[in-house]
This record gives sequence, C-alpha cells and structure tokens, in this order.
Amino acid sequence: MGTIRIGISGWRYVPWRGVFYPKALAQRRELEFASRAFNSIELNGSFYSLQTPSSYATWYDESPKDFVFGIKGPRYITHIRRLKEIDGPLANFFASGVFNLHEKIGPILWQFPPFFRYDEERFEHFCSLLPHDSEQAAMLARRREGRMKGRARLAIDQNRPLRHAIEIRHESFATPSFVAMLRRHGVALVVADTAGKWPYLEEVTADFVYLRLHGDESLYASGYTDAALDRWAKRIRAWSGGKEPADAHKVSRTKLKTARSRDVYCYFDNDVKVRAPFDADRLMQKLGVVRQDKEFVFPDRTVLKQVRPSKEPVRAGR
Repeated sequence: MGTIRIGISGWRYVPWRGVFYPKALAQRRELEFASRAFNSIELNGSFYSLQTPSSYATWYDESPKDFVFGIKGPRYITHIRRLKEIDGPLANFFASGVFNLHEKIGPILWQFPPFFRYDEERFEHFCSLLPHDSEQAAMLARRREGRMKGRARLAIDQNRPLRHAIEIRHESFATPSFVAMLRRHGVALVVADTAGKWPYLEEVTADFVYLRLHGDESLYASGYTDAALDRWAKRIRAWSGGKEPADAHKVSRTKLKTARSRDVYCYFDNDVKVRAPFDADRLMQKLGVVRQDKEFVFPDRTVLKQVRPSKEPVRAGR
C-alpha cells in the first residue's frame, strides 16, 4: 500500500476554537495542535498571496516529523492571469520561501475557477512549466521578478521530487484529451466531491491520488455519514493499492495499468459548520492511519495524552 495522508484544508478558523481546538489553546499554537492530529494539512494562505520565507520556516518548525503540507498555488496564476504570461509569477511563487518546508513539501494544488473553460494550449504550456523536482524549481525561482528582491529563498538543501495536482470546476474539462495531457505530464487530476456542483472525475493521471472533500450534500458545510466515509475508505484503499474502484467515474477509455502502490492525499474542506476535522479524524480511524504524536503540551504545561477532536458538534437533520 502507498502512504495515505488524511487532513484538513487550512487550520485557522474562528468557529473551530473551543470546538476542535481546546479553549486553553492560544491561537498561535493552532498549527502545532492540528499538525499532531493529522499527518497532512493544505496551506491555504499561499493561494491568496505570496507568503514569506520566514512564514514557511515557522510552519516547518511548528509541525512534527513525517508531516507533509499540501501547498495551494497562487490564485494570481489560476484565477487572475488565467495561465496567461505566468512565467514570472510562477517563478515568484517558488522563490517566495516554499523551499523552507524542506522534506515537508507535499503536492502543489492548482485550483481553477468555475468560469475557466479548458484551453488545451494554455494548459499544455502551464504543465510544461511545472517543475518536477527541487532543482528544477530552484532554477525556475532564479527567474523571479524584481519585486521579489529581499524576500526570496532560492537555496535548497537537497533535490526532492515535486508533485502537482489540478482541480477543475468547469464541464469542458471532462474530456479524454485533458486526461491524456495530464498523464503525459504526470500531473494528478483532483478527485473533488463538491455536492454535485462541479465535475466529479476519478481519473488516475499520476503516481498519486489527490482528493478534496468539500461536502457531499451542501458545499463546504455538510458532514459525511459513516456510510459515506466507508465508501471513501474503500476507494482510498483501492487507489493506495495501485488499483482503482470498479465503478470509477471516468471519461477516458484508457485502461489503467495496475501499479504496485500509490500515495493518497485526502483533505476535508467542509469547514463552515466545523465538520472537516471530525470527518478527517473518523476517516483516519477507518483506514488505520496513525497520528503524528501521542501527546501535546499546552501553554500551561498540562499534557493532552492523545490529540483527538473532543467535542463533536451535533449534526442537524441527521
């Protein structure tokens, strides 16, 4: 089986305080807590603006060993520039401090907006620019724009593989040609559960699988029932074992080659009603995914013997 990582998208949400996060926990220590409850978390801040080398270094220090961050690529590239003239912005992103995450760099997520239709030429160019290891990324980062002077990190400690995943939200992407293009470049197509709002595809296009669970009934809000989580656990086991679900929702006719194993990354993004951390915890239990640490030291020196959600909110209407 490949490595299975289950986590949440972001970690700083006011409604989570006193529910997922203990009341005694200082806000500045929320990542310390969350990164010990889950073995991976998506970095959301990098989507909204370029972060700094010091921020990435802090996140590295605050998370435990064998932890991995999913990193969300800038919306400036995906939503504002819409893949036009992006060589400089892409270099800026990799120069902004990502390398300070070292071995904790996980897949880089590129999320595209619902109004962005599939443009084969633009996506072919974009995928050709994506670096697939740290050395390629460092070479790209050196071509950063002048405004990055004094706020860049260009050095890498060693060469490591880099992975990329693309999340689409327009029906025009549901075509075999797009799937084939991703496979040529080794880029994963995100399996996104969006309560039926946007396309749902289960095409395996890389040596790993990336899932984002936004809610199965209400986008960003509804929780997952035990039956729903059992279904996801079964699918994750298949992907992790190098296979695919027998009823996988696909548009391509290419038969998937069985692999020895595949890593799987799954992030819950149904955070509005504080569902994400509890659903992630339950899915981890179903899959036997072990948490990072057995204890967490609070500011007042008390110790929580095992980091787990302790006050699950009532599920209205369930």
